[in-house]
Amino acid sequence: MSYLTSIKRQFEYYKSLGEKAMAQVGDESLFWQPNGESNSIAIIVKHLHGNMKSRWTDFLTTDGEKATRNRDDEFIDDINSRDLVLSLWNEGWKILFNTLETLTEADLEKIIYIRNDGHTVAEAINRQLAHYPYHIGQIVFIAKICAENFISLSIPRNSSSEYNSEKFKEDKATRHFTQDWLKK
Repeated sequence: MSYLTSIKRQFEYYKSLGEKAMAQVGDESLFWQPNGESNSIAIIVKHLHGNMKSRWTDFLTTDGEKATRNRDDEFIDDINSRDLVLSLWNEGWKILFNTLETLTEADLEKIIYIRNDGHTVAEAINRQLAHYPYHIGQIVFIAKICAENFISLSIPRNSSSEYNSEKFKEDKATRHFTQDWLKK
């Protein structure tokens, strides 16, 4: 499996975690903040959208921190509907996936810039692959707090033995770790 195929699957996996978490909470929970220094799910989505739009637009040709981006505005609580949250979410991911589809293995060693700091394309991808799950973890955590009966997005508590038993019944094979989770 190529690096690009692997990272696409990982981004798909984390996108699905965020979506499954947001689907488990009511509209009001998308805007809940535990305190003034914390971000709501909506604010996190707004920030992810701004980051994705800046980083992945004209990825190979312009700095990843676009002059048009106002990062501080991403943390202003001005989103008021689930539809807008999901629209920003989907638009950001669409930009990311469209860009990934254009990349080739030969692009991975090219140098791109983020705030004038040079990165290979592979390093820039890894940077975002660390950044987005950090925030998606926050989304999942807030959803767990707010949901009435949160359904686990990974191996549920007290189910590791059962899960492992099923996995070890399978023949050894090369497969991506996300394939089981993306089916759910």
